[in-house]
Amino acid sequence: MSKLSYGLFDADNHYYEGRDAFTRYIEPGYRDLAVQARKDENGKDRIYIGDRRFNFLDDTDFNFDTAMRPGSLREFLRTLTKEIPEDSGVVEPIRPEARDRSARVAFMDARGIESCILFPTLGVCLEPMLKDDVGALYANYRAFNRWLDDEWGLARDGRIYTPAMISLRDVDAAVKELEWVLERGARMVAMLPGPVGGQAPGHPVFDAFWSRANEAGVTVAFHVGESGYNELFSVHWGEQPRPSSHSQSAFQWTNFYGDRPIMDTISSLIYHNFFGRYPKVKVFSVENGSLWVPYLMKAMDKMKGMGRNGPWPGGRPPGLPSEIFKRHVFVNPYHEEDHVALVDLLGASQVVFGSDYPHPEGLENPERFPSQLEGRLPEDQLRMVLRDNGRRLVSAD
Repeated sequence: MSKLSYGLFDADNHYYEGRDAFTRYIEPGYRDLAVQARKDENGKDRIYIGDRRFNFLDDTDFNFDTAMRPGSLREFLRTLTKEIPEDSGVVEPIRPEARDRSARVAFMDARGIESCILFPTLGVCLEPMLKDDVGALYANYRAFNRWLDDEWGLARDGRIYTPAMISLRDVDAAVKELEWVLERGARMVAMLPGPVGGQAPGHPVFDAFWSRANEAGVTVAFHVGESGYNELFSVHWGEQPRPSSHSQSAFQWTNFYGDRPIMDTISSLIYHNFFGRYPKVKVFSVENGSLWVPYLMKAMDKMKGMGRNGPWPGGRPPGLPSEIFKRHVFVNPYHEEDHVALVDLLGASQVVFGSDYPHPEGLENPERFPSQLEGRLPEDQLRMVLRDNGRRLVSAD
């Protein structure tokens, strides 16, 4: 095991929401439209929004008592074809540190983890189902963020940071929610990648929100999730509009989940001169991997010239898009990807370690990861990737 002289900053962690995550603080007028759990005829938890069932996490048999074991992705995928028995150990009771703050801090202390950023599990998958009822969307997010502050704290003591969920679909409501989380010390907010109600996220219609975010110097994390691309695009290729997560076709995985939404989002921000207008806003790509990064950088540089005579919402950005990317965008690669190659491409200052603990596709033992990079990066760059860049993401500088 690695013997670092500093604690890790694990910038992609998760919690498992409790049953009352969206109902504890839901406003009375929206109680019937709260995200809630109901038992089916077999006694299993199913998620509903109003009378509509949410099925995106059906393949994981999402419930509030058990979860897939951290690091068990390959075994989990085999369970979907019934190749291994149900008592194989892939499913286990939810670990205390995935639900309880004190248990998480104890886990971190035992593993040499100084700080972490915790993202939702269910919360990053819901917005497309609420896109046609913006009032219900914001009521659910408001309720969720208040539950989150209760259970974990948005930035309580420098150990655990929990980005609040925010949508831009109603800019006035988004500004109001941003103010609420900033009052509670938030240094980061989370959004789904992709367009927002028919507009790019950096469109001037959202300037009131971004002006306040820029003033506060917050980080916006675009975590992989259900961005609604299957319903937007894959139906035109004869694919299912709302498949569950692991019943997506290979075509859908390749083109409409993961790479595509984050590439669209970042390229739109750069081409729309977002960072020229809001230079203090840091953008963090989380759990979107990094295979797309070199392609996007090359494509943006080339196509900026090809599109020179087209419109430039927000003004034409100066210089090469790839250089803007390297100044303003932080990337969390998957743990199995080549961190060293990404450092060579982006610079060590923009690459951020994240284990995805305790999800099955993540690492069961995050503290062992540094040994994969030791000796392959200079010590100062290693420390940036494993600690200092995560700390920058939650700082006001």
